[in-house]
Amino acid sequence: MAMDNLKQFVFALSAAASLGFVCIIFVLTWVLHFKEGLAWDGGLAEFNWHPVLIVTGFIFLQGIAIIVYRLPWTWKCSKLMMKFIHAGLNLLAFIFAAISLVAVFDFHNAAKIPNMYSLHSWLGLAVVILYSLQLVLGLGVYLIPITPVSVRAAFMPLHVYSGLFIFTSAIATALMGITEKLIFGLKDPKYKDSPPEATFVNVLGVLIVVFGALILWIATRTSWKRPNDQAFHSLHTNGGGEANTKVGPALSQLSEGLEAEAGGDVRRRSNKSDDQVD
Repeated sequence: MAMDNLKQFVFALSAAASLGFVCIIFVLTWVLHFKEGLAWDGGLAEFNWHPVLIVTGFIFLQGIAIIVYRLPWTWKCSKLMMKFIHAGLNLLAFIFAAISLVAVFDFHNAAKIPNMYSLHSWLGLAVVILYSLQLVLGLGVYLIPITPVSVRAAFMPLHVYSGLFIFTSAIATALMGITEKLIFGLKDPKYKDSPPEATFVNVLGVLIVVFGALILWIATRTSWKRPNDQAFHSLHTNGGGEANTKVGPALSQLSEGLEAEAGGDVRRRSNKSDDQVD
């Protein structure tokens, strides 16, 4: 990673993190200022937990979990530690999503509203189920030491693709949900009359899309990929203090070292297989 690319990474990461926090502030402002606030009483205030937890967990936390391997400041940490951080963030996002579903079903049941009748609900439940499968398979394949290296390598492309697919699907489903809520919730004036709440929530939707685009950009740039652990250790040993002061050229060498790694003992092949998922 050349020095200008490192600066681009820091800019993209800062922009994504800032937008993520702004999205959380927007959704909290929406439910606290325009709606009935937050509570757990079976009413509208309980339903409001749904958008808050989805934006905070299923979108923001999942997005951060996707790019956590890309942070150059964590490359000195062990790969196992980063796996636990990645899995922990995803598990927390899943818990948030599960609680948000409970809030919706409680509200619908208390208000005598049918469940699972809209396209938003169908896709939302499907995304949560896929996410749970992704989480279970990821834990089983990459955090259980006895899993064969060949299985890890074979599963890796599917793990990466499904992670990005679920993330983009969660964003699309969230956009459907906030639009549905505005259409059903705004009576006088109606959504089509563009009251302040409608404009505010439309901006929230745009911010969510931009946040997702930045996460996908960071996650798909191969030059920002975490290098092989042995390549990093070799460069750190050979480069000494110079490797710490010249971050850009060093990271570029790490990327090249990853491509050059081939063969070796079982541990090297395991590291090489795992690195493909970052």
